[in-house]
Amino acid sequence: MRSSNPVLSRPDAFTPQQQTNPYQQYGQPPQGQFGYQQPGQPYPGQYYPQDPVPGAQGVMTIDDVITKSAITMGTVIATAALTFMFMPARFLFPALIVSAIVGFITVLVVSARRVINPGAVLAYAAIEGVFIGAVSKVYEYAWNGIVPAAVMATLVTAAATLGAYKFFRIKVTSKFRKMVMIGTMAYAGVLFLNFILSMFGMGFLFSGGNLIFLLLISAIGVGLAVFNLILDFDYIEQGIAMRAPASESWRGAFGLTVTMVWLYIEMLRLLSYFRSN
Repeated sequence: MRSSNPVLSRPDAFTPQQQTNPYQQYGQPPQGQFGYQQPGQPYPGQYYPQDPVPGAQGVMTIDDVITKSAITMGTVIATAALTFMFMPARFLFPALIVSAIVGFITVLVVSARRVINPGAVLAYAAIEGVFIGAVSKVYEYAWNGIVPAAVMATLVTAAATLGAYKFFRIKVTSKFRKMVMIGTMAYAGVLFLNFILSMFGMGFLFSGGNLIFLLLISAIGVGLAVFNLILDFDYIEQGIAMRAPASESWRGAFGLTVTMVWLYIEMLRLLSYFRSN
């Protein structure tokens, strides 16, 4: 099972390694090819866990995902709160820039690993907490009360997305995955380029005063974040159904955290446009 959320796109995450029989004779059909399966053999395309061995890890469960998501997001919130309350104003922009760059690199590193490292996930959460705290304090200085409103908007949007996913039984198709992946990568690339250029006073995305253009950009960002939440939910649901290794709970928690942070930033930006006008 594969998600097109760039954070969760490990095509082999839930797929056991295939074993080949080096002694199979030429022209002899593979076992189970003619409509029957030998006892204990999986059907084609079916995830089939290996026989349990003493000390082997368990399987992915919803309780594990909830627990690890709470740990990861709790780390983000705690670090953000400490940064928001105690970081001096003169360090806000340096901390924001450094944490944004390091956080982006950490996402790429964690996402590229076949076996996810819980320590790296928590390191990302701490780094992203510094970024969230610094950004929130900058926005709060400019628009008093915007942070609680953005937090509430983020939680309501995430809850509404989860409710729609469950109650309307949203099906994630390959076309949907591909469209969300392309849109997310394009949007992230444009944001990152704008971020780098803005450090040299050449930002082009949010420097204009056209409210309609700014609202359109924010609407695209919020929409893509919501679509990625749907991919996150689908990844977790499919992983549980396919009895993925328990370590994949950390990947699910990691993907949810990345998307929730993104959604919060988009909500901050969107609300700031309304407060400015």
